[in-house]
Amino acid sequence: MYRSGFIALIGRPNVGKSTLMNALIGEKMAIISEKPQTTRNQIRGIFTTDEYQMIFLDTPGIHKPQHKLGEKMVKVALRTLREVDVILFLTDAAAGPGTGDEFVIEQLKAVDTPVILVVNKSDSSGTKRAQELVEYYQARYPFAGALAISALEGTNQEALVSLMLYHLQEGPQYYPPEMITDQPERLIVAELIREKVLQLTRDEVPHAVAVEIAGMAPRQGRELIDIQANIYVERDSQKGIIIGKKGLMLKEVGKMARLDIEALLGSAVYLELWVKVKADWRNKEASWQSFGLEME
Repeated sequence: MYRSGFIALIGRPNVGKSTLMNALIGEKMAIISEKPQTTRNQIRGIFTTDEYQMIFLDTPGIHKPQHKLGEKMVKVALRTLREVDVILFLTDAAAGPGTGDEFVIEQLKAVDTPVILVVNKSDSSGTKRAQELVEYYQARYPFAGALAISALEGTNQEALVSLMLYHLQEGPQYYPPEMITDQPERLIVAELIREKVLQLTRDEVPHAVAVEIAGMAPRQGRELIDIQANIYVERDSQKGIIIGKKGLMLKEVGKMARLDIEALLGSAVYLELWVKVKADWRNKEASWQSFGLEME
C-alpha cells in the first residue's frame, strides 16, 4: 500500500520549522535565520520513497501581527490547519512555553486533523528538559503522538518519520519522485538572498526586506546563469545598512548568496544586486505579489 499526504509544520516563530523541513527532505528549501518570522510564503518540500510521499508545508510562524503583511501571514498559517492530512506542532525546548504556544493550541481545538507534538531543540535544552516539556504540552491537548527532537542534529528524526507515516492514508504519488519542491526556482533564489540579508544585518532591517528577481537566464555560449535581483527596504537608513561602508555589506550578501544559489542550480552564477527603497511596502498589498508572496 502506497501512502501519501500533506503535512503542515506550525508553531510560533523561530521554533525550527524551516530547519526541520530541510532536514526531513534532505535539501535546503526554506531559509533559516535566528530572527523570528523568517518564513513568509507557504514553502512546500517533497520527500518521496518507494513506499510513501510526504509533502511538507512550512508555514509562517503564528505571531501577533504588526502590519497588514503580518496579518495575512497568520491567516495563511491558520488556514493550512484545515487543508492537510497531518499537523506537526513545533515548540522550542530551549525557550520553553510561551503565549504563542497557547494561541496555537486554541486554534488546534477547532480541527479534526491528527496533530503530532514536536518539542524541538533538545540539543540546546538537554534531553531531560525536552521530555518534561513533552509532558507539559500533552496535558494541554490530546496529541496523536509526541516526540522530543533536535532538527539541527537529527535526533529522533527516524522516529518522527515513522509517526507521521502511521497517520498517512493510502494515496497517490502527487509529484514525480525526483521533485523536491513545487516552488519556482526564482522564488527559492530570492529567498536565499533574503536569508543572507537576515543573517548579516542588524535588528532594524530584517523584516523590512523583500527580494525581487528582475532577471534570471543562462548566458549564451557559456555554462553560466546571470541573475539580477532587487533588494527592497522601507527606509533610506535601511538601504545604507545593507549596502554598508564602501559597499562591503552588499558584497558579502552577494558572495554568500551566490554559493547557495550555485549549489541549488548546479551551475556557476553571476549575481548582481541592487538595493531600493519602497516605503511602507508591508502595508501595501500591491507590493506583495510583485515580491512573490503567496497571500491569497
